[in-house]
Amino acid sequence: MQRALELRVLVDGVDMAGKTTLVRALVAELEHRGVPAVRHRGMLAGLHPLQPLLRQLSSARQPDSWWTTTAYVFGGFLLDSLFVRLLPPRPRGRVIVQDSYGDRTVAFGMAGGPYLAAALALRWPRAFARFDLAVFLHASPQARAARIGLGRDHIDARDERTVHDTAFTERFHAFHLHGMGRRHDRLMVLDSSSRSPGDMAREIADRLLADHVPAGP
Repeated sequence: MQRALELRVLVDGVDMAGKTTLVRALVAELEHRGVPAVRHRGMLAGLHPLQPLLRQLSSARQPDSWWTTTAYVFGGFLLDSLFVRLLPPRPRGRVIVQDSYGDRTVAFGMAGGPYLAAALALRWPRAFARFDLAVFLHASPQARAARIGLGRDHIDARDERTVHDTAFTERFHAFHLHGMGRRHDRLMVLDSSSRSPGDMAREIADRLLADHVPAGP
């Protein structure tokens, strides 16, 4: 018997940490438990009028551009928090498993800048759209470097930088966890260096369903 839950789970983190793999594993785990779920990327709102314009900007170069950071923070994710109240994500009646969001955009803007838009977002992080559970995914530099060497279809400048520029990645993690992380009431921090996607997905599903599914009689 399927249980329709309209919840939002965020899986966020640095490049090559295994976010997309974990998102797919979590969707499969929830479906296995009879909870309809779907992977989602981009803005949450069912309609975001600026999303087509934002897609023309290079997200890979965002840490090196104050303008791109400003556009994504203000024109993208902060507006998204307003639009999603009127136009919730589709399809309805499913757990939305979000593959990355504005949390990492702000952290990249601070690590590469710092840029004013990112600093203001850190001042008021709860202005961003909320999630019922957030998962911040980490992985060691060695694990992420190995994933680049496994023949991933698309490697961009930011992927390379997060693997090879240790100081940059440490700044990202500091602002991501201790800055944007405080906006989430329920936050899990997991390391994919030594755990399988399936194992992490089971732990996340346990936490999500324990928090949001009433116990039986």
